[in-house]
Amino acid sequence: MPTENLNTAKILIVDDESPNVRLLERMLEISGFTDVRGITDSRQALPTFLEYAPDIVLIDLNMPHLSGFEVMQQLKTAVSPEEYLPILVLTADVSIATRRRALAGGAKDFVSKPIDHTEVVLRIKNLVETRFLHLGMQRQNSDLEVQVRERTAKLETALAELRATQDHIVKQERLRALGLMAGGIAHDFNNALTMMLGYGELLLPWLQKHGAAREQAYLDHIISAAQDATHVVSRLREFYRPAENHEIRISVNLNEVVTQAVSLTAPKWKGKCLADGIQIDIQTNLLEIPNIAANAAELREVFTNLIFNAVDAMPTGGTITINTAPMGDGVALTVTDTGTGMTESERKRCLEPFFTTKGERGTGLGLAVVYGIIQRHTGTIEIASERGLGTTFAIHFPSTTATAQIAGPPHDWSRRPLRILIVDDQEIICELISEHLTADGHTTAAAKDGHEALELFAKSPFDLVLTDQSMPGMNGIQLSNAIKASVPGTPVVLLTGFGDELLNHATSENPLDVDLVLCKPVSQADLRRAIYQATEKVHPLASVA
Repeated sequence: MPTENLNTAKILIVDDESPNVRLLERMLEISGFTDVRGITDSRQALPTFLEYAPDIVLIDLNMPHLSGFEVMQQLKTAVSPEEYLPILVLTADVSIATRRRALAGGAKDFVSKPIDHTEVVLRIKNLVETRFLHLGMQRQNSDLEVQVRERTAKLETALAELRATQDHIVKQERLRALGLMAGGIAHDFNNALTMMLGYGELLLPWLQKHGAAREQAYLDHIISAAQDATHVVSRLREFYRPAENHEIRISVNLNEVVTQAVSLTAPKWKGKCLADGIQIDIQTNLLEIPNIAANAAELREVFTNLIFNAVDAMPTGGTITINTAPMGDGVALTVTDTGTGMTESERKRCLEPFFTTKGERGTGLGLAVVYGIIQRHTGTIEIASERGLGTTFAIHFPSTTATAQIAGPPHDWSRRPLRILIVDDQEIICELISEHLTADGHTTAAAKDGHEALELFAKSPFDLVLTDQSMPGMNGIQLSNAIKASVPGTPVVLLTGFGDELLNHATSENPLDVDLVLCKPVSQADLRRAIYQATEKVHPLASVA
């Protein structure tokens, strides 16, 4: 038995004879036990045991007040059944009946009086060693239980994380597939929108001079719808990959965008709801506010989503109130409905992707899109809502920071006319872009593919090349490489329906060999800015008249 166990063992002696107690204490001290306590009043046995917590009890049987049997019965009730407490009986009564009664009462061993020094020490050592072995086993079991609980908790946490990760991966894969599908049709889709937007803008000046106000409004709606449609595919792709904002922002009056959004959503909040017997009113209080630099199509998407959400939150009808006002260095806008409202937990989560309170009727993407657009415009959004009392979305757009983002040519556009080569495999797009450019005084030539473009360029170099990316035989980047190898100073603008993807894959180590990437569909204003930026980048002085 290890010596340190002897030194730490606590021994309690209960005997009504004081000389017996002193004798046992002396014998144990000589044998190396250092923590021994003796009492002669059996009535103090239980209180002393509870205070002292001994490892072994040496007890006489025949004592006044309480016998050894009665003391053992008290100790038995004070000790847990799982705990091993050795009790060594010291007695002159060695009858079989006494031994049986003592063993039934909790005794583990006997020493007959008069006691033998060697025998009593050996028996005490054996019992104490057994006691310590039990304690060690209990500690090991306790440690093992703790480890099992910890590992079980870790496994449960890991399982929960695995399930969450699996759910996230499934969602991401669904969105990735949707994004890839959208990317596959983006080229043709954007080409069609380019024609809608381009010819609409070409028609707009004539209608402004000769057309009626209602016809102008119709065309404005067509152009706005085409601009909004250009962001559908990119909005879908943004749910499975982060994208930088490469759009050129212009000065926007928020009140005009709100008015357009109210008009565009009227078929749902007014027409459909009235058909269903529901009365919904939209009240606007639009104060005079400064312009902000923004993407008007994205802002229309924000207000359209908020209006549609408000309509869904008012199944029995109600009122939507939209306010705008100057606020500090920017513009404040609030959209308030009198609908069902949200609980606090719903309010905290409503901007999370895929979270919806509409059940199967909702995708959980609308407010996530709203939040992303507001963030890209360096704005903030706060939500106040209470169940049964409606919801208010408070949005703030800074005007100073945003205005600094407006990029474009100076207002006094005074550049010399340029000779511009347009390359696209769709002849109608070449004609459309040519119409825009010739209206600004430029001279144009068109080629249907890269080889024809190189032939035209070899005959007479151009001031700028505006080329599509996806073309048979030679794509736009390959054409740009060939042109810059021939005349390095030639600015090249890549006009493509895959502009977002090209920009996101370009790096400092693998840059695109073009001066500017412009995403289809493109407006006349976008073309002007692109030409200005590309020529300024390559020939900052030569391009000035």
